[in-house]
Amino acid sequence: MDKKCVIVLDQDLPVWLLANSSAVLALTLGKTVDGILGHDIQDGSGETHRGITNTVLPILKTEKTNLTTIRERANSLDGVIVVDFSDVAQRTKIYEDYAAQLQATKSEDLRYLGIALYGDKQAINSLTGSLALLR
Repeated sequence: MDKKCVIVLDQDLPVWLLANSSAVLALTLGKTVDGILGHDIQDGSGETHRGITNTVLPILKTEKTNLTTIRERANSLDGVIVVDFSDVAQRTKIYEDYAAQLQATKSEDLRYLGIALYGDKQAINSLTGSLALLR
C-alpha cells in the first residue's frame, strides 16, 4: 500500500507562524511514524549528516475553517495518522501548561493552525487533493 504524508496550514497565518507550525507538526510526525526518517549518512569527507525524511512532504494551504473539517474527516478514516497544532499549543511555552489548557478546552473551541496527515495515499488525496501548495 502506498503511503503519503502532507502538512496543511491555515493560509492566513503570518510567515513566522507558518514556519513554526510546520516545524512542530513535522517533529511530531517524525516521532510518530516509524521509518519516515532515513538513516544517517556520511559525506565524502567522512562527516555524518543526520537522516532526514525519506518521504515527500508537501506543505499545503487552506482556509482555517477547512482545517477542522479535514481533521474530522481524517480522524474517521482507519489507518490515517492525524497530528494537529492548535491555538492552545501556540499560546503556551511549557508543555504542562499546554496539557492543562487543552484538557480544559472543548474540541469545538479549538482553532487549528495546521495539521499533518499520514496514511494511505488514496485516503490522503481524497482529503487534500484539491488544496494548493503553500508558496
